[in-house]
Amino acid sequence: MLFLEDLLPVVWGGGFGDIIRVYSGSFVQNISHSMSSVACDAQREEDDGCRDDQYALTLKLIAIAAILVMGVCGVAIPLVGKKRRFLRTDSNLFVAAKAFAAGVILATGFVHMLPDATEALTDACLPKNPWSKFPFSGFIAMMAALGTLLADFVGTQYYERKQRKQEEESQIAKADSSEVGSESGIVPIETRAKVFGEEEGGAMHIVGMHAHAAHHRHSHSREHGSCDGHRVEDQHGHSHLHSFGFEDNTARHIVVSQVLELGIVSHSVIIGLSLGVSHSPCTIRPLIGALSFHQFFEGFALGGCISEAKLRSLQSTLMACFFAITTPIGIGIGIGISSFYNASSPRALVIEGILDAISAGILVYMALVDLIAADFLSKRMSCNTRLQFVSYFLLFLGAALMSLLALWA
Repeated sequence: MLFLEDLLPVVWGGGFGDIIRVYSGSFVQNISHSMSSVACDAQREEDDGCRDDQYALTLKLIAIAAILVMGVCGVAIPLVGKKRRFLRTDSNLFVAAKAFAAGVILATGFVHMLPDATEALTDACLPKNPWSKFPFSGFIAMMAALGTLLADFVGTQYYERKQRKQEEESQIAKADSSEVGSESGIVPIETRAKVFGEEEGGAMHIVGMHAHAAHHRHSHSREHGSCDGHRVEDQHGHSHLHSFGFEDNTARHIVVSQVLELGIVSHSVIIGLSLGVSHSPCTIRPLIGALSFHQFFEGFALGGCISEAKLRSLQSTLMACFFAITTPIGIGIGIGISSFYNASSPRALVIEGILDAISAGILVYMALVDLIAADFLSKRMSCNTRLQFVSYFLLFLGAALMSLLALWA
């Protein structure tokens, strides 16, 4: 900073260096004041109106139990129910329920997290310069959304390359085993039926069922309408179920589940900590119902994404448990530090505001791009009028109900 202060007058001349020196000194001073851990007097007086430490502790313990149960139920339903016909991730009921959960997550980002971030970063306890001079909450949320886009893209590319490598290794192993079988006389080449993609000399451009499936996928998509989803029998006597011309992109679902969990977990820690450090039953009481409601449906959406990712049972269980216990752990940490943690201090307001803004950006991106757009712009939705109506209704209902909770929490 001193080097720049000495350099600027030489480059620009005049009194510009003096202006920069005064402004930079003021900026550093304001930032230092923003990191103060002393409680703001105005906020302290506001909190003293409804304070009962013993009753607040009882409510916190109730909140831990209620939020834990609702989180476990929400995330477990898609994972446990994927073997049940009506709860499978490809069923219409699941798509409609996922639309409701997407509305809840979208409202959480727009109505709860982003306004909370703005309120914290423009609080009267913080110096007006720079916090009230620039919309930091919106800027941070925007950068978090763009960062999520980058992570989404890079993660998808990584898992797709990994998946293609595994498929190539599997195909090579199958080709090697076929060659060994042919040499031993178990499967003579002369009697083997030629599959799509095979040359006359026996060389294969595409091996096995991938070529077979690709041949039938393209031929049937041209023969039938884009919305046909029925079972057909091909010339080889095989029965195929052509649903809507979409392949299951497992790599994409893996990235979506991990990024969505990151966004949910980051703001779950914040809201759990905020509830845990509060001494006001008037604040905690409405939060119990609100957090239980939105924890259930956030868990449902996350559980659906984990189920679609087709992870191993251990990985799915770890991700589900990590989501379910995050908010209760945050509440527990808040209870432990409530005696010396000043939630109304400038430092706490800045940290809470920044984290809220980051969470808002992640949740808004995930809700709009990976939950709503992925389902509502699909062939499945466009070819089913009834599903369209029900899904749109539940989407708006979930967003509206979660928004209404802002009246109490």
